[in-house]
Amino acid sequence: MTQRAELATVLDRLAVDELVTAYAVTVDDGDWTAYRDLFTPGGRADYRSSGGIEGEAGQVAGWLAGNLARYAVRQHLIVNRRVRFGVLEHDTGDTARVRADYLNPMRLTDGDGPAAPDLECGGRYDFGLLRTPEGWRIGEVVATEKWRRTAPER
Repeated sequence: MTQRAELATVLDRLAVDELVTAYAVTVDDGDWTAYRDLFTPGGRADYRSSGGIEGEAGQVAGWLAGNLARYAVRQHLIVNRRVRFGVLEHDTGDTARVRADYLNPMRLTDGDGPAAPDLECGGRYDFGLLRTPEGWRIGEVVATEKWRRTAPER
């Protein structure tokens, strides 16, 4: 691999990392317009493993907005990111796969002051990404919830 190809790969990894981070931030902040903008036209999200829906990003954004509104605090952490780029003739391609783990503590809106989360869950994301003229975008994301813990009734 030439230095130019290595630099392109590093720049792509940084851009992909920024996209995955932006995904977490938009969900935590409830910025559903920005969430939709992270996806390709026709991009899809699948949250069925946690009791959610699967569908086009705009439809899923509406579902998330309604279901997450009851949580005043959301802190979505995405870690252990593994990135694999599509390869064509030894050059970095225009597709990428990212597998990453998540931890998501949330606090209900009616909670009094700082306290333990009312809900914590963890699992794994599988992202399918595509390079577009606007930069890297999400073509699909599948969340696989592996565990969940809820606080005792108050």
